[in-house]
Amino acid sequence: MKQFSAKRSIQVLGHLLQQYGIEKMVISPGSRNAPLAIHFSGIDAFECFSIVDERSAAFTAMGMAKSLKKPVAISCTSGSAAVNYYPAITEAFYQNIPLLILTADRPTDFVDLFDGQTIRQKNVFHQHSYGDFELLEDEAENAEEQNFKTIKTAIELCIEKQGPVHINIPLSEPLYNLVYVLPIFPEVEIIKQEEPYEISSQLVSEFNQAKRILILAGTLDHNPELESILSQFVKNHSVVVLTEANSNLYHDKFFNHIDRYVFNFSEEDFRTYAPDLLITIGQNVVSKKVKEFLRKAKPTKHWHIDQHWFPNTYYALTEKIDAKPEVFFGQLLPFSRLEPQAYYNLWSVLKDKRDEKHEAFCKASSFSDFKIFETLEQKIPENYHVHISNSSAIRYAELFPYSKNHHIFCNRGTSGIDGCTSTAMGYAMMNENPVILITGELSFMYDINGLWNQYIPPYTRIIVVNNGEGNIFRIIPGPSNTNAVDEFIATKHHKNVENLAKHFGFSYFKVEEEETFLRVLDNFFKADEKPKILEIDTSEIQNADVLKNYFNALK
Repeated sequence: MKQFSAKRSIQVLGHLLQQYGIEKMVISPGSRNAPLAIHFSGIDAFECFSIVDERSAAFTAMGMAKSLKKPVAISCTSGSAAVNYYPAITEAFYQNIPLLILTADRPTDFVDLFDGQTIRQKNVFHQHSYGDFELLEDEAENAEEQNFKTIKTAIELCIEKQGPVHINIPLSEPLYNLVYVLPIFPEVEIIKQEEPYEISSQLVSEFNQAKRILILAGTLDHNPELESILSQFVKNHSVVVLTEANSNLYHDKFFNHIDRYVFNFSEEDFRTYAPDLLITIGQNVVSKKVKEFLRKAKPTKHWHIDQHWFPNTYYALTEKIDAKPEVFFGQLLPFSRLEPQAYYNLWSVLKDKRDEKHEAFCKASSFSDFKIFETLEQKIPENYHVHISNSSAIRYAELFPYSKNHHIFCNRGTSGIDGCTSTAMGYAMMNENPVILITGELSFMYDINGLWNQYIPPYTRIIVVNNGEGNIFRIIPGPSNTNAVDEFIATKHHKNVENLAKHFGFSYFKVEEEETFLRVLDNFFKADEKPKILEIDTSEIQNADVLKNYFNALK
């Protein structure tokens, strides 16, 4: 016999979640949120996942939402459990990934009485959520009517903003009273309103007058329509399109490796390659070099195209365009004078020079972190979606071409290492394509509870590049000149991944040199009953020096 919570507020919540098609729930165990766990697990339309660690649970849900492209609900008990959600909430906020956060709470009059697991939960996420709401307890006057309105508003906001929205739910004891038949609640009429975009004649005129047009793509989901439209703009060498691996845009006339090209620029180069019109799309850009370039270049005009964010990243923003990039460029294309421009040829010459030096360095390079990322780009099967952790991993990945079928993801909202594994596992849980996570060992170990997850598909793969430290701090200028670098910055260690992999039920492989690495890779991607982890030990290699030598070779 099915069981449901007797709490009327939870019944209303369950009804409205169904009405809006939010059917995936990540629940972390606890007593205060037991009414939600009991209720949601009793509803056939819901699929519930139990993830113990709240920080990991929230990142897992974020990965699920990223894969599904729709909201996922998360639920936890009161107190510190709730604030363990915060790292994932900030990441979802800056990536615009829809999370509906359902925190159970003690009754409002318990706050600051030093009762167990009681903190100030109301509005706790207000700096990084699109809305913070609190339900009334069942005993309050007009509670059901008010809660219905509150939940409806919160869900609609989550869908509209494509970001995190918080509902705090005070619950008095008893928590475990049950009912076996649910009441009938009113249906909800869901009206989707989207303001149609119409390009202005002024923008068309400014575009056609510009001779040095640079389109910079940051973090984007795979978008074949946008890719196709932008290919028309570069067909006659009319504009320059700079992309990164996680832009997920591919064309042989796009400039796909920013750090190869925007490197070692002199003050004269900043002026030489400066655009007069900069158009940016997508969110966070990985390349620090391109940010420096564009801030010094001071473009005359800068348009940013997005439906959520309009950051003045390059201190030159002149136009905020509230539209999907494919809609904007689709409307611009018929009115554009797409004539060949010397500006494209300028970049093309630079590209040819740097690509030639890149290829020469790759041919001569020996086994190292650099060589590993070069090899992986060639060896990862076409059907895999690729998640890359922050720090060194994403920077290496930016230097090499990937297939348009790979779909590259990285948590660049806040750029932390704290939930890279959990996010990738959540994405894998909801995706038909197999998923590979490429990560450094510190990122992997920091988020090891990302593997405390019984739902990871057997076709999931993780590659851990273990260089014995946070090698990024050997690459960037500054840390290596300090006495604190080994212990407190780079965090040198001698730990390995084997026991962790086996503990969480993964097949495990380890390599320490190139020949074995190449031999093991083929078997690594073969189907198996278990997910697999490949640890690549490069701790005895001066990886930072290899990367520095690479950039010196590009000069």
